[in-house]
Amino acid sequence: MKPWVLGLTGGIGSGKSAVVEAFGQLGVHWVDADHAARWVVEPGKPALSLIAERFGEAVLASDGSLDRAALRERIFQDPAQRKWLEELLHPLIRQEVAGHLARATSPYAIMVSPLLVESGQYRQVDRVLVVDVPEAVQVERAVRRDLSSEAQIQAIIKAQASRAERLRHADDVLVNDRDLAWLKAGVERLHNFYMTLRGGQE
Repeated sequence: MKPWVLGLTGGIGSGKSAVVEAFGQLGVHWVDADHAARWVVEPGKPALSLIAERFGEAVLASDGSLDRAALRERIFQDPAQRKWLEELLHPLIRQEVAGHLARATSPYAIMVSPLLVESGQYRQVDRVLVVDVPEAVQVERAVRRDLSSEAQIQAIIKAQASRAERLRHADDVLVNDRDLAWLKAGVERLHNFYMTLRGGQE
């Protein structure tokens, strides 16, 4: 039987990676849409040559890989270029993610995406789990991890879906405001529940 798909999301600093690793330790297959977004533009992949053709060699690093910062600069100011890039990459990322999920041998598989709600990817999954933390914790963690300023992190939080918007799409919420042992216990509880579900719904 094809595994059903759990979409996992949360704002910056919410601890998505710790959560998905805990699921992974329980034998659940997972794929990160952010990783897939990097795989589809690796050297030798058709998307990379199309991007270079459109934006010029300046968006390539000296080793032939994509210079993300240079590309970001080009599309940041220009909505039409950004739209072109999204139309090229989104279907490829979807395919890449679907390919990974199809190889899952666990009863359910997880797609991790920070933009699950914003990008509409939540429509491709059977159930949505939101890792939620109070904003103050989010900021403190992200500042520590990325060595960014508080203002930078606040700007990212503002650009992401609001916490309320994310929670509106959630079937399950895991509050991650304590330590790792607490988090793992929460993941185990959810995992045991998920193992009883058919197709991701009660």
